[in-house]
Amino acid sequence: MKELLTMWKSTQMIVLTVLIAAVYAAVIVPFKAIPLVPGFTEIRVAPILIPAASLLFGPAAAWGAAVGNLIADLFGTFGPGSLVGFVGNFFFGAVPYVLWGRLGPLSSGEEPSMTSPRQILEFCLLVGVAGLANAAILGWGLELLRFFPFTVLGTIVAINNVLVPVLLGWLLLRLLYGRVSRMGLLWTDVMRPEEIGGGRSDGAASTGARIGTHILALSGTAAMVVGALGGWFTGMALSLGAGGRLGLPGFGQTGGDTSVIAGVAPFMLLLLLALLLCRSRPELFGSGGSRAAPKGGSP
Repeated sequence: MKELLTMWKSTQMIVLTVLIAAVYAAVIVPFKAIPLVPGFTEIRVAPILIPAASLLFGPAAAWGAAVGNLIADLFGTFGPGSLVGFVGNFFFGAVPYVLWGRLGPLSSGEEPSMTSPRQILEFCLLVGVAGLANAAILGWGLELLRFFPFTVLGTIVAINNVLVPVLLGWLLLRLLYGRVSRMGLLWTDVMRPEEIGGGRSDGAASTGARIGTHILALSGTAAMVVGALGGWFTGMALSLGAGGRLGLPGFGQTGGDTSVIAGVAPFMLLLLLALLLCRSRPELFGSGGSRAAPKGGSP
């Protein structure tokens, strides 16, 4: 996932990040008037944007989601939990593009144009992983900060970040993918091949090197899926077992339960490990990162 760092060499990717952050924040802020957890979160329709943006703009969507959520927090919910929200939304924006084509038989093996049922199925599965990763990070982080039990944010964020994108996100991507591709603005068209980590196998590389890269990619995918799903389900189970606290009824309670914090911590470490091991598949996006390097470096 080195493209998460190398993208900052590209002016176009930086501009895309700023635009995604601005649009995400602009859609979140009006709903601050309808809080679900006062001072922390509200009804959100904005999550419909991020999975689609991830499959269009790659790492720009990860940073854009993180920064956009932070900007939105400045309008009434800014606090220690904003850092947790930054990390959670970063994963929400990173997971779809990184894991596209990495789910084995569940993957379509095609670019994410949303023109076939298999592509839509893969999109929905990745939204589930991304949404639960965000929910697990937020639930665990606010439990650690002693604000709320895991079940409060774990439940609300899972609903906000999975339900709406699954229902409508694929349709948004279907409307935009072809247009963005023809404009040459897919992340694999904007970034140079050497700036992207993973994907194409170098014909000159040894068989051992290619096998090693493949094993790392599989390990990263497994770590991401297990970290997201395992973290969320474990957090919910431990939190409920610690006091029967589910969703809204948990408002009268505070976090800080050591069994929840300790039980979910290994899954948080898995998510961090996944960031190091995951490899995207740029060959499945538009021209597959085949853009020739312009003179003078990235635009």
